[in-house]
Amino acid sequence: MITVFVEPDNETLTFKRHNTVLMLQRRLGLRVNDALIIRGDRLLTPDSRLNDGDEIRVRKVMSTG
Repeated sequence: MITVFVEPDNETLTFKRHNTVLMLQRRLGLRVNDALIIRGDRLLTPDSRLNDGDEIRVRKVMSTG
């Protein structure tokens, strides 16, 4: 189980399995540059593998143009 905290929406979601960050972003309806994906104190790239028990923070990036 992967726990995902979505900011600034303050949502907590759980998923049974996602192999990579890119798969998670697609599931959330996000493009690669729409959010920062963070595990602990590290930014993850789209090809980073996700593991059972991970706590992931998804920080949506907002452009004010």
